[in-house]
Order: sequence, then C-alpha cells, then structure tokens
Amino acid sequence: MSDNQFLYGKAAKISVVNESRTQYMTLRYFPADNRKYCYTLDVKTRTRYLVRASFLYGNFDNNNVYPKFDLSLGATHWSTIVISDATTIEMQELIFLATSPTVSVCLSNATTGQPFISALELRPFNGSIYYTNQETQFFLSVAARINFGAESDEPVRYPDDPFDRIWESDSLKKANYLVDVADGTEKVSTRVPITMGGNDSPPQKVMQTAVVGTKGTLTYRLNLYGFPGYGWAVSYFAEIEDLSPNDTRIFRLSLPGMPDVSSAAVNIQENAHGRYRVYEPGYPNISLPFVLNFRFVKATESTRGPLLNAMEINKYLEINDGSLDAIAVASLVSHYPLADWAGEGGDPCLPVPWSWLQCNSDPQPRIVSIILSGKNLTGNIPVDLTNLPGLIELWLDGNALTGPIPDFTKCTNLKIMYLQNNTLSGIVPSSLLNGNLVLKYSGNANLHEGKAKRNNMTIIIGSLVGAAVLLIVTIISCLFVNRGKKRYSEEDEITSVLPAKRPLSSFICDVTTETAHSFTISEIEYSTRKFEKKIGSGGFGVVYYGKLEDGKEIAVKVLTNNSYQGKREFSNEVALLSRIHHRNLVQFLGYCQLCQEEIKSIEAKSILVYEYMHNGTLKEHLYGPVTREASINWIKRLEIAEDAAKGIEYLHTGCVPTIIHRDLKSSNILLDKHMRAKVSDFGLSKLEVDGVNHVSSVVRGTVGYLDPDGSLACFVGHTEAKLHIQSGDIQGIIDPSLRNEFNIQSVWKIAEKAMMCVQPHGSMRPSISEVLKEIQDSILIERVAEASREGNSDDISRNSLRSSINTGMGTMDFGANESHVLFDESIVQPSVR
Repeated sequence: MSDNQFLYGKAAKISVVNESRTQYMTLRYFPADNRKYCYTLDVKTRTRYLVRASFLYGNFDNNNVYPKFDLSLGATHWSTIVISDATTIEMQELIFLATSPTVSVCLSNATTGQPFISALELRPFNGSIYYTNQETQFFLSVAARINFGAESDEPVRYPDDPFDRIWESDSLKKANYLVDVADGTEKVSTRVPITMGGNDSPPQKVMQTAVVGTKGTLTYRLNLYGFPGYGWAVSYFAEIEDLSPNDTRIFRLSLPGMPDVSSAAVNIQENAHGRYRVYEPGYPNISLPFVLNFRFVKATESTRGPLLNAMEINKYLEINDGSLDAIAVASLVSHYPLADWAGEGGDPCLPVPWSWLQCNSDPQPRIVSIILSGKNLTGNIPVDLTNLPGLIELWLDGNALTGPIPDFTKCTNLKIMYLQNNTLSGIVPSSLLNGNLVLKYSGNANLHEGKAKRNNMTIIIGSLVGAAVLLIVTIISCLFVNRGKKRYSEEDEITSVLPAKRPLSSFICDVTTETAHSFTISEIEYSTRKFEKKIGSGGFGVVYYGKLEDGKEIAVKVLTNNSYQGKREFSNEVALLSRIHHRNLVQFLGYCQLCQEEIKSIEAKSILVYEYMHNGTLKEHLYGPVTREASINWIKRLEIAEDAAKGIEYLHTGCVPTIIHRDLKSSNILLDKHMRAKVSDFGLSKLEVDGVNHVSSVVRGTVGYLDPDGSLACFVGHTEAKLHIQSGDIQGIIDPSLRNEFNIQSVWKIAEKAMMCVQPHGSMRPSISEVLKEIQDSILIERVAEASREGNSDDISRNSLRSSINTGMGTMDFGANESHVLFDESIVQPSVR
C-alpha cells in the first residue's frame, strides 16, 4: 500500500540498475532536523509480528551524501542505519509482541544526509512461534537467518516462507559473511518433502538443501552486528542424504571459549526420529560475540561428516518503557487529530522528543516543557496538562482557548506559564499566585485575579511592576540568558529576560569559563632553567621541560610559527583552552604572550604551558626506541585508544560549540606515569560555529590524519590492510610483537571499525561515540577471554557487563550494549523444539 497520505516528508523516484521491484523504485525522505518522523501501524495485541524496514538510497537527493540516521520502534532504539552504497539495500528486521493496538516505527537524528525509507513491512505470526520467556522485556533483533547449501544467491522468502522471513543464501558474497569455510565443504539437496517440527521451522525449500563436511568439519565465521550480547540461536538439521545402514552421522558444535556449548552431540536421525525430519536444537539465552566462529566436528564414532541446513540468530534488544507522561500527552493530542503538531507519533520523549516539547534525561523521562504558542488551540485548557508533575514551562499563548484556568496543583515544578492573548475567563487560581511562578495572562479580557492578599509574588500581567520585582526576575533570569544593550519599556524589559520559547535545560553549557593563568617570562625562564631541556618539537615549535616553584612538572610549548597573527587571535585561543577540561585531554595550565625583544634565548612569539606527561607519546611506544624495552600489549593498546576516544568525544559532544581536532595521531596522544592516555594539540583545532571557526578557515593537520570533515582519510598501507581484511586474513596486518596474546574477535572488531573510519566519504564514517563503543566492546571481549583463561570468567563477565551498563561511558548511544540481558549468567543447556 502507498503512504501518499502521510503528512511529513517528500516522495522521490529512484532508478537503480538491476532493481525493478516496485517497493524499491520510490522512497520517502525527511528533513535533517531534530524531529522524529513516525509511521503508526495497527496491530493486534498479544500477537507476535515481524517488522522489516528497507532502505535503498539510489542518490535520491543528487548529492551522493550517504545518509546515516536512527531507527526506533516506539521508544526503543532499534538500529542506526548507515548507507555505504547507493545501490545496495540496507534492511533491518525485528520480532516483537504487540502490547497495544498500534506500534510506531520512527526515523530520527540524521548524522549525515537526510533520513529516508523505501519500504516498511509488517508480518503477523501465529501460535507460539518465536515465544520467549522475556518477550515483554526484550525484542528480538534479527542478526542472521541463513540457508545453507542454497542453490543460488537469491534469498528464500514468501511464498516459500508463509511468514515472509528472508533466508539469505550461504553463497552470497559480502564482506565477512560466512568466510573461513573448511576444505571439503560440499552442497547437497533433495526434492523429498521434509516433515517440519513446528510453526517456526524454516520452509521446505530451505530444509531441502544443506552443506556437509566431507573431511569431518564445517567451519564458518560471520559478523553478528549489535553483538556482543545475549541472543536466541537455533540450528536446523534434517538428514537429506541416503545413508547406508552402516553409516552414522554424529557431530558436535564447537564455539571458541565456550566448552559447555560444545558438549552435546548431534545425531540427526536419532534426534529427529528419522530421515527427512527437522531437528531444531537451540539456545534461548546464550552470550555471543561480535565475530562468531563456529565449527561442527565429526565424532570419532561417526562414519559421515557433519551436516547443516539452516541457522537463525536473534539478539535480545531491551524494550524501553518510554516516558512516564506518555499516556497523559497521548490524551492531549487526541483532542486535535487533524493538527500537524499532534501527529508526530511514537513516544513523546524517546528517542528524541516531539518538536513542541522537551523532556528531562531520566531513564524514564518526564516532560518538562510544552510550547504550543499559536497552534490554534480551541476549547478549554486540556485537563491532561494538569497531570504532568515534571512540567516546568507551559506556553499556551496566542490561541483561542476559552473557559477557566484548571487546577495545576499537581504540577509542583511549574515555573513559567504563558496564557496571554486567549479568551480565557474567570478567576486566576490562588495556587498560581505565588513567588515561584512566572505567570503571564494579559489579553484575556474576562480573566482576573481574586481579592486575596498578594505577598512576595512575581506576576507579569502586561502592566507596570515595582523595581524590586523587576530586580528579582532579572537576577533569576540571568542564570539562563544574556541580555542585550537595547533599551526597553519596563514591561518589555521583564519579558526580555525570560527564555524566548526555549526549554530551561537548553541554556546549560558543557564547558567552564575559567580564566587562564598568565605566566611572566621570568617565571617561564626560571621553571625551564632558560629552556635547558628540550622534550619535543613539531610544526608549531619546540616543547621544553619545566618545574614550577611548587614542584609541579610542566611542558612549555614555545610557538615559533605564525599560528597567531595578533594578540586578539592568541587571546581567543587561550580563552578556548582555558574552558576545556577533561581527564583525557592534556591539561592547559597557562600562557605567556611576549614580544620578540623581551627574550633573546629563543625565537618566540607566544608560549603555552601544559601539564607534563611522563611517558611521552604513543608514537614512541609503538615505533620508537621504547619498543625495544617493552612493547605495549593488545589490551593496553585498546585502553589507550579508549582514553583518546573519550577525549575526542568530549571535544565533539561536550563542548559548545563543537571542537574538531584535525590532527589526531600517535604523536599527539601522550601517556602519563600510569600509562593513561591524553590527547594534546587540540588547541590548534577547528571550532565549529555554523560552519565558521575562529582559528582558521584553512584545513590544517598532518596528511592522513585529518578529521572526517577536513579531508579524504588516507594512510600508508591502507590499501594493503583493506585487502587483508576483506580476504579474511587478519593475521597479515597484526603487529608481530603482540605474540598472539589477544582474542581474535576483538581484533576483528577493531579492524572493521578502522576500515569504516577511512571510508572515502565523511558521511560513511562513524562518529567518535560509535568508535568509542566499539573499543569498549573489544576491551570487554579481551577481559572476558583473559578471565576465562584464568578460570574467573563468570565473575569478570558479570562485573564487566554491569560496569558497561552502569557507566554509559559518556555516550548517548541508545543501541549500544547497555541492553545486555541480565538473565541467568551461566550458559544454559540447549533446548529442542
């Protein structure tokens, strides 16, 4: 069916070579703004569904800007859609139990390009298919559904599968999908009907093909996107070869590092009670890695090698219950079914709030601001608004509301209420006439105050007020806004110091406003012993070691180039540096700006003073003489990368406006006495203010290390490394000094994310927050593997998982691994259905 009645976005036609299916020849795209755009689908409660969203870019915008945006089901973040090819279909599938009459699929948060969607499909299941004990807490996100022994690259789906599940061919060639295939793997097939074991069994066409390990093993490796985490995994077997009476087929599953899983033996004919019958062993709750290596191995007593028909893996995706105010605000919008603002759909707060309200940052958020000024509201003020205990601001001015003001005593946090220019009537409730509320209701001729005595009130009604009240309002309001120099009347001045239709939370700044210490040149010369010890150099100048009178060690950076053309530019740079504070950024301590004539021992214009980092640069430990003494092991390298990523993430997301480094490389990552990493030289970065920066409009930095917005990413060996990775030969690019002391899954995870970071277009590259999450997942993989080797795997898995959930690592990434399933932490025994 068509979505031509949808209120939002624009339709576009595309043409992609070899693609003629109707659903992929058109799409709908949306603005790259802060809103979410939702499709609301009717469902039947207590029924399980498969929902599938498909995306084929086809260069619909004629810009070749590959979009990246978020996809959610209701309040739950489902996936981040990353388009890397204009002609390849990106597809996401989710299995869920409907708990209400409707479900919303929403697109939001465009990182690059514009959100779009090609097709949205909803398929009902029946009976107990895909039932889990946790279905009210977790969705099932489809990670893999594979048809082994497929006769072509084409997937199997409806009408062969009555539920239109898509069973991908094992012969499909794509990066890191079913590679490391064992020698002797052969395809077999039959036309004999297969007796199915249940509703959720694969279709006949899938079960009539298989692969066999003629040399005793079947081995594969595939990426499970969204993992590591807990999942639902099932293998499907049916004996489709004609075995002689003396032949047996007995084999075991082997998963690296998971001996408990490998204990059960599979005897297809015995387990399935005959040939051409389905046997479905599975694990309803199993912890799986990002890179899954699995192997089926022939038992010693078996005469034939293992056989595999199909496999299905889903990840548990924790359901977000959404806003605590969802019911109240849904009732509100139901009064205005035809209004554009009332049709945004989905949860009012998550994953992003509706355009006319704001929410707090609680796990289950509350609405704190509603801005419905000039929305043509009629009738009485909706009573639903009085049931929002977290509400701070309410803007209803410029409408046609009638009747009295209802009782807002439940809104205990209410601070601002704008009701002016309506046709309200009656007496203003006394509960609103207190010193904690800024109330405006001018323009309502029939609305007036009662005769109760007023003490200590701040009430703005469009008339003159006393100087004392004006002073109170001004002081409070200056916490949020900066006042201009324009002169106003007394009435206008009161209004101007209040937030101009913005939520209170939007005035919070993420950087401090400290003033940097100004060193005298004599202090600098004394601490460095007249620049005696040189510890570094670069295009900016030279760095000297120093020690202050209180014993604090410092690094003195003498700038000898023309980075700063004048005092004002240098002052701006110092002001920027003094406002940036993060434990993974080298601390800026002060500055010294001098004239050439003031010092004769060195050639300098300006000096910056930083904390001293005892273990030098990462480059020295990777490539310099330090490597001969002790090489950094893999997990320490990951921890250093994590520290550096945290520092960069702060510059990108914690600073307002955003700061782009532009020269991130191993020589600009410094190590302290505990080998914790901090990023340096961020002061020569790009400060983004609507595309303008105060440092320079010229892209600067080292070739190969420029940020995604500055240049095509490149580095020596990039092509060779890419070939190794795409061919599955990760060992070909691993540092020999690591001596195989690592988990190959974490190495693959980092390698593949690194390849994403050097994609030719900036829109295809991940954000630093995504990179940080991948690094943290790799560290978790290493720690679990290390603990497993030492016999402490249960403790370390539990503690590491909970640590990653609780800390959040400063990211706001909703689809990440904070949704680990906290079931029984032990590996459960397989179930057979």
